Amino acid sequence: MPELPEVETIKRVLEPQLRGLEIEKVTVRRPEVAARPAADEFCRQVTGQVISGMARRGKFLTILLESGDCIRLHLRMTGRLLLTPAELGEEKHTHVIFALGGGRELRFSDMRRFGRFWLLRREETDTYSGSGKLGLEPFDRGLTGKYLSAHLGKRRKTIKECLLDQKIIAGIGNIYSDEILFTAGLCPTRPANSLTAGEWERLAKVIPERLAYFIEKNRITAEEYLETRGRDYRNTPFLQVYGHGGGPCPVCKEALRRITVGGRSSVYCPVCQKEGA
Repeated sequence: MPELPEVETIKRVLEPQLRGLEIEKVTVRRPEVAARPAADEFCRQVTGQVISGMARRGKFLTILLESGDCIRLHLRMTGRLLLTPAELGEEKHTHVIFALGGGRELRFSDMRRFGRFWLLRREETDTYSGSGKLGLEPFDRGLTGKYLSAHLGKRRKTIKECLLDQKIIAGIGNIYSDEILFTAGLCPTRPANSLTAGEWERLAKVIPERLAYFIEKNRITAEEYLETRGRDYRNTPFLQVYGHGGGPCPVCKEALRRITVGGRSSVYCPVCQKEGA
C-alpha cells in the first residue's frame, strides 16, 4: 500500500501538471469506485470543472477545483494515478478516466479495486471518507513526545501497532513503522505503556526525520513517473530493515528478525532494538 512518502510523491509529480486543466469528461467503469455521490452523479458534477491544485492528508489525496469543490481519493492497497497522453495505451484495471484539456487523461487503475473517490461540494464537511478522523500529520509541530505519550502511553498494544493508528498519526504504514522503530532503537513488540518519557521524545523526533528522508529519496521527474507507470518508488535501496528479514543489520551486522505483530509483518534487529530496552 502506498504510504505517506509515496502519496506525497504522487502529489508533487501530478499537481504542477494538473493545475489549470479542465475536466472535459469523466468515465467510471467500476461504479463502486465512486463512493459519493453515485457514479453517474459524480461524473455529471465533476465534468466542466477546472483543477486548481492538489493536497495530501495522511494517505489521502485531494484534487482541488476552482469552484471550491474537491475530489478526495484513497489509493488503498494497489491504486495508481497517472496523467497520460490520451493516445497512450491503458494500464490493466483502469477504472476511472478524467479526460482533460490538452489531450491528456488522468487515469486511476487498481487491481484490488479497494480505492475510492469522494466528491465534496464547496464548504461541505467530509463525514464520508474518514479523512476527518485522522490524527496529526507527522510534520505537525504538535507531534511531540508529550503528545505521543498522552495518546499512546497508557496502551498495552505494541508500539508497532500504535504507530499504524491513523487517528493518532496520519500516514505511517507497515514499511515506515519498521524504519522509524529501527532508527529510534525501539523493539516493535514493546508495549506502548512501557516507553519512557525520553523514548517518546526520541520517537517524536525520528518520525518526521525518517519520513522526510524517504520523501526526498522518492524524488522523481514527471517523465520518469510516467515511463515507469508510477511504480518506481526510489526509496527501496535506502530501507534499512523493511524487507530485509534474515539479512545483516546495517549497524551491528546481527541477523534481522522477521516476525508478525498485530497481523502485520515486522522486521527488527534483536541487538539494536532490544525487547526490554
